[in-house]
This record gives sequence, C-alpha cells and structure tokens, in this order.
Amino acid sequence: MSKEDFPKLGFMATFSVSCVWFASHAGGGFATGNQATQYYVQYGWFAPIMAILSMGILALVLRELMILYNTHGCKNYKDLFQTLYHPYDKLEIFFEIYFFIIVICAVSAAIAGAATLFTEAGLPYYFGVIVVGVVLLILTIFGAQLVAKASTVMSVIILVCIFAIFIMGISGGWETIKQVMSSGWTNQEVTGYTGAKVYLVPLFKVITYAGFQSVVVPAMVSCGSTLKSVKNVSRACLYSFIINGIALSLSCLMLLGWYAQYMAADAMALPCIYICKQLNSPVLLYCYSIALFLCFVSTGVTSIYGLVVRFEANKSLEKAIENITVRRLVLSLLGIVVSMGLSMVGLTNIIKYGYGYCGYLGIFVIILPGLIVGHIKNKKFLKDNPEYIGK
Repeated sequence: MSKEDFPKLGFMATFSVSCVWFASHAGGGFATGNQATQYYVQYGWFAPIMAILSMGILALVLRELMILYNTHGCKNYKDLFQTLYHPYDKLEIFFEIYFFIIVICAVSAAIAGAATLFTEAGLPYYFGVIVVGVVLLILTIFGAQLVAKASTVMSVIILVCIFAIFIMGISGGWETIKQVMSSGWTNQEVTGYTGAKVYLVPLFKVITYAGFQSVVVPAMVSCGSTLKSVKNVSRACLYSFIINGIALSLSCLMLLGWYAQYMAADAMALPCIYICKQLNSPVLLYCYSIALFLCFVSTGVTSIYGLVVRFEANKSLEKAIENITVRRLVLSLLGIVVSMGLSMVGLTNIIKYGYGYCGYLGIFVIILPGLIVGHIKNKKFLKDNPEYIGK
C-alpha cells in the first residue's frame, strides 16, 4: 500500500462526515438552551470558551477512535471498543451500558421537552407526556423510516430558527453581554463556589459535556469509515470542531445576555422559547415551537427505533416472542414506558442528572481511553504502517 491508496478527499467528502456530528449535537437539548445553561452559562463569562474546549476535547477523541476504527478494519462500534480495550475485550460491555442509558435519557428528554411545550399552551405536563408517548409508540411501529427521512428537513428548519434566534438574541442582549464580559462575572452567589473551585468545577463540566456527547461515536466511526487515511479523518474532525464550537459558543453568548431574565422568570426549561417571546417575533416563535416539537419527536422515534434494532435479534427474546412484529412492539412499548416514567422528573433534571451521570461514565469509558489508549495504539500502528497517514 502507498499514499496513492489513500487519496486526499475533496472538501465536501470530509465536510459531509463532520455534519453527522453536528446533526446529532443540534438536537432538542441544544436547541432549547437548557443544556448550555446548565453546563456553561451558569458559570459566568467564560461560558463560550468552555463550549469551545468541550468540542475540542470531543474532536480529539473522535479523531483517535475513527483512526483506530479504520486502521483495524472494525465493522461496528462493538469491534471498535473491543479493539480499544484489548486485551480486556469484555470491557466493551461498559460502552453498551453507557449507550443504553444515554439513549433512554435522550428519549426521556425528548418526551419531557415536548411535554413542556404543551405547558406553554396551558395544558398539563402529564397530559403532554402521555400524548407524546403514544405518538412515539405509533410512529416507532408504523413510521420510523418516514420520521428518519423527515428528520433531516426538521433539523434544517430548527437550525435556521435557532441561528435566527442567536442573531436576534445576541443583538437584543448585547448591552448585558458586554457588561457580563467586562465585569468578569462568575456567578459565585448562585453556584456557591469560591477560590479555585470557581474555575475547576466549570472545567469538570467541560469534560462531562464531552463525555455525554460521545454518544455520537457509533455514527461518526460508521460514516467516517469512508475517509480511510489519517489526514482525511483529521480534516473531518477539524471541520466538526469548527462547526460545533461556533454554534455552541454563539448559543452561550446569547444566553449570557438573557440569563438573569429567564432565570428570574423560572424559564430555565426552555430558555430559547422565553427569548423568542421577548424578541416580539410571533412568526419566529411559532416556527421555532413547531420545529422544536418535531425535533423532539424525531429524536424520540429514532432513539427508540435504534434500541429496537439493537435488541430484536436477541436469542432469548426470539425464543420468548417468535413474531417479529410483536417483539418490536414489546421493545418499543417497554422503552417508551420507561422513558415516560423518567420524563416525569422534568427536562432540567434529566439534563442535569441523567446526562450528567452519563457524562461521568463517558469520561472513563470513552474520553480517557480514547485520548490515552487510543492514541498509543494509533501511534504504534502508524509507525509500522506510515502509508495510512495519507496525503
């Protein structure tokens, strides 16, 4: 093999892979503003910097894992983590546990977020949970593929809306943003942190955010298998870092300008909805609310469908329920019922505790192994096989 076997791919070929990460990241948690508030904005003026650091860490992890995946001929994420943990291959089960928990949290957050939108219309929260749960069950059984195809369109709509909010929100809160930045505000009176903790705790949040966002690993390594060479992978990860870093830091910057207002109004669950209302743009508010609801439904359906596909071929389950349709129905119902129960704690608590604990697990299951073990294995392999570096 030679460098000619790994040609330098064009911009669009690598950029399309980077968009996979962005599409996964820009879900309901990101679009509501709740996620950015809890992990960054509440800690003060360095929130946009924290966002960029998180995306930088995740980009480095993804780079190592994508290189490991491509150079070792992995076929799926199970192969990848067995390769990463080798000779302790069985440790791969920890990623399975992490992946299962965070998918359930994602579905719960989708149900909770959609139900919170119902409360904006004056309807009870639990009513919204039941309605969304039933909708997810019906779509998972009969329309998962349709929703998957429509998710791209919904993502585009919500991204257009969210960037419109970013621009208008930053403009509307610019004076407050300048004041926050110039005063060195760190929100000590709310967090209760003093001394070194003012910076150490936010730094831990930076790593935690990267930890639970590592749920994108299976999708990224699968799509990134077309890149082959190290340099192509590096380019895709660089583009991903730039796109996600800019989007997340802009979100943090906007939220800093309105933080005091939406916290005082007890609107932390859906900060972007609150900001939409303050901007006095009914068209933007309605379009964003509809797009956000559709985004929640899309996330819920595709996540549940992913769990169904993962477990429907289980040998024990096949023996217990022979009919594939019934088996899928049972798995869908089980996943949705569990998620509905968890959604009753509210979107804010799911993001704070559910994503938080998944983030802690992700640090030890994905972040550290990827940055340390993955880097060592890649370095050794590329030393023996320099042709994989590419052009």
